[in-house]
Amino acid sequence: MRLGPPSSTALTAAALTLLAGAAAPASATTATTPAAAPTASAVRVADPAPAATHCVPAAPLRLQGSQRPAGPAVGLCVTVSGASMTVSASADCACTTSGTWTARRGDAQDATASGTLGARAEYAGPGTYAVTATVSIGGGPREAASTTPLTGTVGGTFALAAVLPAPTHRVEVAPATLRPGTTTTLTYKITQVAAEGDGSARLGVIGEPGSGVSVTSPDARCVNPLTSGSPTRRSPHAVDCTLTDLATGRPAAVTVRVTLPSGSCSSVVSKLGYWTPKGQQVSGAMLNGPTLSCR
Repeated sequence: MRLGPPSSTALTAAALTLLAGAAAPASATTATTPAAAPTASAVRVADPAPAATHCVPAAPLRLQGSQRPAGPAVGLCVTVSGASMTVSASADCACTTSGTWTARRGDAQDATASGTLGARAEYAGPGTYAVTATVSIGGGPREAASTTPLTGTVGGTFALAAVLPAPTHRVEVAPATLRPGTTTTLTYKITQVAAEGDGSARLGVIGEPGSGVSVTSPDARCVNPLTSGSPTRRSPHAVDCTLTDLATGRPAAVTVRVTLPSGSCSSVVSKLGYWTPKGQQVSGAMLNGPTLSCR
């Protein structure tokens, strides 16, 4: 099962690969944080309905700044699968598209959902969504490699009727906050609250890359994943835990230690992936657990 991108815009999306090995030890300087009420997140991973894609007709890209007066036509599509949604953009040229998007449901003043084009984000449920994407169009095989990318916005309205699947799991963590210059011992509790699934789950706990945060676990089910590229190394800011004996009434507890340097903060997100058996067909989902802030 693959772990997807963090929901927080401060985090770089991390794909955690399960590997054998032990996590690095935590810092010897540990500040014990008093017990606090756990932060909980209900994870909706019931067997989803087939993915449905909705598209709007392409419209001219509204270019930014002093770029050429008319941009290429860009179309938006929204794909809903279970509790996730993906927004994609395509242009009527031999080119590449990238960018970000925000969506507002109904009369909401603030963004209901947001994300990166082509990447999964949380789906908030049925409703009419106004989606605005900031799209960058790069040169393709028919254009010179030095062509300056065009950047602009395009929007569309989507009526999404897919119903959110019922929650089947719950993720809790205590304590709920982190402090600079300390090592905080966190306890994650993963509870199966419905009969769906086969008892195998993946928990990812991820800090902000480059912040100096160290995330480790003494639990043999957890490892610091290897990075891609060459040479490979263990990611110090993330752990990946494999759970194989979940059942209703039998939660799993995982200990994770987060060390923050003095004068530095990092939020820490959690992701839970869970299989839903369906013969030989690949199925399952991954969604966000609690996010811990630093203060």
